[in-house]
Amino acid sequence: MKASVASRDNWSISFFPILNSQTGSPLQRLVSLPNVPVLLPSSIKNNTSISTARRIRKTFLSCSGDGNTIGRESPAKALRGILGSPGIHLGPACFDALSAKLVERAGFDFCFTTGFGISAARLGLPDTGLISYGEMVDQGKQITQAVSIPIIGDGDNGYGNAMNVKRTVNGYIGAGFAGIILEDQVSPKACGHTQGRKVLSREEAVMKLKAAVDARKESGSDIVIVARTDSRQAVSFEESIWRSRALADAGADVLFIDALASKQEMKAFCEVYPLVPKMANMLEGGGKTPILNPIDLEDLGYKLVAYPLSLLGVSIRAMQDALTAIRGGRIPPPGSMPSFEEIKEILGFNTYYEEERRYVSSTRQLSSQRAASNAYRIEQEAQENVEQIGQSPQDPVVEVITPEVYNNFGADGSRSPFSGIWSRTLRVKITGRDGFERLDVRIPAGFLDGLTNIVPALGGVNIKSLLDDAASEVGGKLLLDFNDTVGDRIQVFLE
Repeated sequence: MKASVASRDNWSISFFPILNSQTGSPLQRLVSLPNVPVLLPSSIKNNTSISTARRIRKTFLSCSGDGNTIGRESPAKALRGILGSPGIHLGPACFDALSAKLVERAGFDFCFTTGFGISAARLGLPDTGLISYGEMVDQGKQITQAVSIPIIGDGDNGYGNAMNVKRTVNGYIGAGFAGIILEDQVSPKACGHTQGRKVLSREEAVMKLKAAVDARKESGSDIVIVARTDSRQAVSFEESIWRSRALADAGADVLFIDALASKQEMKAFCEVYPLVPKMANMLEGGGKTPILNPIDLEDLGYKLVAYPLSLLGVSIRAMQDALTAIRGGRIPPPGSMPSFEEIKEILGFNTYYEEERRYVSSTRQLSSQRAASNAYRIEQEAQENVEQIGQSPQDPVVEVITPEVYNNFGADGSRSPFSGIWSRTLRVKITGRDGFERLDVRIPAGFLDGLTNIVPALGGVNIKSLLDDAASEVGGKLLLDFNDTVGDRIQVFLE
């Protein structure tokens, strides 16, 4: 969705009713909202109707923040600030420290972790309850330490009974999570949109949530508890609504019914305790829940939106494409990956070097200065010795390596069939077996070695002979057209 951005220059003071989940009565809290971003689709931006103007005042979509307050707040407090701010908030799901850094660099003000993605990335195994509590906490620490934005951690079903849930909540607090998602599935649990899910009894599900609330209170933390029920697919929609109410009464901060099957069900869910924030799960690629745009989700009543598979899915496809290229004897096309400098910037090399310079010891600096002074002295003495014996210093030997280039003239000075070949261009085009273009580059015809570096599969082809035959041809001559070992089509033209 293409968005345009506007902002309010001044601070605004607003009252927002917040539900007391124990009594069901609304409370009022004073909330200060600095510089709230307004993100609107371009279609709305370009529409000047009265109804659109009303929509602009109503709709606040927030997926980015300036990060100025996060560094001064606990992760949980920062997340509660997001929940208390107007509009709907979009959160991609990360699965390791690098993906979390990319989410933060993209401007999102929070994100989720995905048990599905962590199980895939860390173990290479399906999300069927195989990954352990310890592995999830360890991965969580790496993720939260890599970024400054609040992270909502996937706590699965708490990894056991109510006592295990308390340990899980304490472990996630210690790992630096701002929030934790806890579900009511039995063990072993399963991915929310897959077959074979079963849920705990109503009583046990509520007791485990109460144990999580008690663990939070006992720890002195304010971690946000997201209560998830999988009873929509395991039992019925009516059961999932009952459980949502009960989990809110038990102290949940955010409610989440996974795998709702229609827009009507999503709307009915959001009408349960309307002032308790609701979370939507937009499972990309074919889940049970309809994929809706953020404005429609906000109209239904949602506050948080998770996108669980986007980063993992595109990573898998990109790695598959790169491996196909390498197996075919070439590297991925330049536009399909960042440059080495960009990779270093993302990973923080430049920041590291800048900070490293602050801690260079005086001893090391003095040693460097002495080494430079000694080198200068030795050079000066050598120069003086040369002058004394009346000789000039020997010039350094420089070896120049040039690509194979056809000259305009032959060795005897006569015109060769390749007169002007340097000005001609070779076009290399590779089309994947799936029909998509993998590569389309042009290089000077004289750089034959460069051509084989780009496409190693051409290493055994006598390009010189082909150029001999085509030297007098007009532009557009097809020199080669064949399929490589992985089925990609390789074409070489002389232009």
